[in-house]
Amino acid sequence: MSEIKRGRGYVYAIQYHIVWCVTYRHKILVEEIDVRLKEILVQIASDNNFTIAEIESDSDHIHLLVECTPQHSISGMIKALKGVSARLLFKEFPEIKKRLWGGHLWNPSYFVATVSEHTEAQIRTYIQNQKVK
Repeated sequence: MSEIKRGRGYVYAIQYHIVWCVTYRHKILVEEIDVRLKEILVQIASDNNFTIAEIESDSDHIHLLVECTPQHSISGMIKALKGVSARLLFKEFPEIKKRLWGGHLWNPSYFVATVSEHTEAQIRTYIQNQKVK
């Protein structure tokens, strides 16, 4: 279960299940690109003072379980994660851009759901099993 944390005058345990897809659902999140993407996303989260508790992809989309503070906005976290990761992956793997028309790595939309202490274990298992099909 997510740890109960304390702020100045408040107590919280905030988790989100976040999913987004590669543009046109191209299956590019494989091998070293997949490994590097996960490293980049964890670093972005750390740089922005939130945590990725679980992460897994399935070649054309990525699932995250994010823990954050009440000061974090969902849109701000996703903007940082998608924007910085796309820029760094294009720089490190220029061949990706050739496979994506229009030069956008990520589909502009995303899915987000709140996670409670009752659903956290199920969400973690679901994310961990993304590649196991």
